[in-house]
Formats: sequence, structure tokens, C-alpha cells
Amino acid sequence: MKARIPGAQQNSQANMMKKIQEMQANMEAVQKEIEETVFSSSTGGGIVEAKVNGAHQVVEININPEAVDPDDVEMLQDLIISAVNESIRKANEAMESGMEKAKGGLSIPGLF
Repeated sequence: MKARIPGAQQNSQANMMKKIQEMQANMEAVQKEIEETVFSSSTGGGIVEAKVNGAHQVVEININPEAVDPDDVEMLQDLIISAVNESIRKANEAMESGMEKAKGGLSIPGLF
């Protein structure tokens, strides 16, 4: 039979709450940092470049003038869509990776 130490349960719960609060602060800091980071992708051998931030907002589109062909607007549109989507994918991966690191392997069912 294990001996019960008065207050041991409370200390354990207090330590767990402290760790959860620290983890939450870390996650918020990582999220803010990633949201401010700019992710860039290019398509068509650098013809089109799209930049989005971690909050998935397009912040810049660069189009090489050689890509502007009035007879083939569809290709340019496809390149832009592809570059934007790839930049968003990179932002998503960074956010997921950052959150996993901030959690430090801790998993609480129903919370994360």
C-alpha cells in the first residue's frame, strides 16, 4: 500500500497547470512568429513568385514580364495559383511543426 502525503496531489496538479500555461505561452509565441514569417514559392522556372505570410495573406506577387502573353492568359493564371498554393502549404507546414515543438510532446486529450 502506498503512503499518501498530504498536499502531494495539489502540488502535482499545480505543477501540471504551470506546465500547461508555459506550453500555451510557447504556442502563442510560435504562432505569432510564424504568422509574421513570409513564405515564398515560384513556378514556371521563376516566372511567377508568390509570397504569403503565416496568416495565409498574400503579401507579394512577382511576374516576370516575359510571362505576359495576351494570347495565353490561362497559363499565367495557373502559374499564379500554383505559386500561391505552394506558399500557403509551406506556411501550414511551418505552423504545424512549430506547434508540435511548442507542445514539447505533451498531449492532453480534448485540448491538443
